[in-house]
Amino acid sequence: MAPDDFELIQKANNGDTIAFEELIYRHDRNVLSIALKYTRNEDDAKDVYQEVFLRVFKGLKNFKFKSEFSTWLFRITVNVCLTYKSKLSRHETIPLGANENDDDEYSPGNSIAADESSSPENILLGNEIGERINNALDTLSPKQKLVFTLKHYEGYKLKEIALMLDITEGTSKKYLFEAVHKLRVQLVELYI
Repeated sequence: MAPDDFELIQKANNGDTIAFEELIYRHDRNVLSIALKYTRNEDDAKDVYQEVFLRVFKGLKNFKFKSEFSTWLFRITVNVCLTYKSKLSRHETIPLGANENDDDEYSPGNSIAADESSSPENILLGNEIGERINNALDTLSPKQKLVFTLKHYEGYKLKEIALMLDITEGTSKKYLFEAVHKLRVQLVELYI
């Protein structure tokens, strides 16, 4: 039987690198998924991912088991996303040779699975809608965007989100309500 997170944390704190790697392996997809949805850029998401697990490695000895490991990990992920985005906005640059039509950047709303029945018009319409949704998401405050992303893209409950963000459940509901309201106002013509 595979050890649980508690056992892996204890082993990792005693210097067992394999236990730490197993702990990362169990949770890394969720961390990367949140980072991708928040940053919408693979390189930025990888930077967030590395920073998260660096902080976990440094702080694991201070983990007090007052919450689930996953809650603690996602709180770190959320904090790294918020600080990474604020650092990025202060140092906003455009790389030399950057092309507006680069397909390298991850944008969840812009990708459509093409099949034989997809007409160019439908693909173009889907890309335009995805771009408008992404632009609307970018207008949300960082916490509104995180709550919305964690709720609607990751499927977390508001209670779990509140624990991750270290806020009350009522505050997480408020952020979600404000995010949904702003998105509805901005995207009203898409659902009329």
